[in-house]
Amino acid sequence: MKFTAQQIAAALNGTVDGDPNAVVSNLSKIEDGLPGTLSFLANPKYTSYIYDTKATLVIVNNNFKPDKPITATLIRVEDAYSSFATLLEMYNEAKGKRAGISSKAGIAESATIGKNVFVGDFASIGENTIVGDNCTIYPNATIGYNCVLGNNTIIYPGVTIYDGCIVGNDCTLHAGVVIGADGFGFAPQSDNNYKKIPQIGNVILEDNVEIGANTTIDRATIGSTIIRKGAKIDNLIQIAHNVIVGENTIIAAQTGISGSTKIGKNCLIGGQVGIIGHLEIADGVMVAAQSGIGKSITEENSVHEGSPAFSKRDFQRSYIHFRRLDSTIKRINELERKFKK
Repeated sequence: MKFTAQQIAAALNGTVDGDPNAVVSNLSKIEDGLPGTLSFLANPKYTSYIYDTKATLVIVNNNFKPDKPITATLIRVEDAYSSFATLLEMYNEAKGKRAGISSKAGIAESATIGKNVFVGDFASIGENTIVGDNCTIYPNATIGYNCVLGNNTIIYPGVTIYDGCIVGNDCTLHAGVVIGADGFGFAPQSDNNYKKIPQIGNVILEDNVEIGANTTIDRATIGSTIIRKGAKIDNLIQIAHNVIVGENTIIAAQTGISGSTKIGKNCLIGGQVGIIGHLEIADGVMVAAQSGIGKSITEENSVHEGSPAFSKRDFQRSYIHFRRLDSTIKRINELERKFKK
C-alpha cells in the first residue's frame, strides 16, 4: 500500500514540512533509510542520520530544528515515538485479522467461545473455559479448565494457561508464556527432605497487560497472583506465587520477583533485577538494571541502584570510591608503614 505525506500527517494530526505529495510504501530505520520508506527521529542520539538518510519521509517532533539542509520531507508531530507506534498499529491492522476455528483444535464441549474468535491448529481449550469476543489463539496454545479470557486478547503459539486462571480484555501473551504453574513451595522435613505445599490459588491478569516470551507467572498458594491493568512484562521473567504487580508497571527482561512481594503502580524495573520475597515497593519507584532489592522501598518515585540496592545518588558517589579501592588500600598500607617507622 502507498501513502502520501499528507495522508500520513492527517492520520497523526501532524503537519508536513516539505512535499505533501511524497509517497512511501514501507518503513525503515533512519540510519538504513531507503527511497520510498518512512522513518522517525525520537532519540537525539540519532539526529546525525537525518541529514544523510535516504528515507523519503521522517516523523520528527514539532520542536525539531535542523542545523543543515535535509532532503527528506518531514512530518512534524507532538511526539514522534508515539506517532510512529500508532503507524505500526495501523500497519498491523491493515494486514488483516485471522479468523475461524481449526478443525484440528481441541475445544471442550462445555467451553464457551465468543464471536469472531480465531483458534489455530492443535490449540487446546479445556472444560468450562470462557473465551471472549475477538480473541486470537494461535496454534499449540493450551488453555486449561475453568479459565477466562477477556475480549480482544491474543494468545501466541506455545502459551500455557493452567486451570482456573483469568486473563482480562486486550491482553497479549507471547510465545512460551506459562501462566499458573505451581508456586515454589516446599516444607523442610526432619529427614532433610522436602514436602510439596499444594498451590491451590490462581493467576489474574487484568486488562491491557502484555507478557513477553517465555515469562512465567506462578499461581498463588492461596488466593491470587495478580498483574494489575496496563502492566508490561518483558521476556524471560519469573514472577513467583502471590506477587502483586501494580498498574502500568514496567518490568524488563530476566528479572526475578520472589513470593508475596507487592510492587506499586507506575514502577520501572530494569533488566536482571532480583527482588526477594515479602517486600513492598512503593508507587513510581525506579530500579536500575542488575540491582538486588533486599528490603522494602517506602519512598515513592525514588530511584535505586546496586546490589544490595540503595539510593541512586549514594550509589553513584560510592561507585567512585569502589573504582579507587585498590589504589586507596595501597595508599593506606604505605601510610601505615611510614607511621610504624
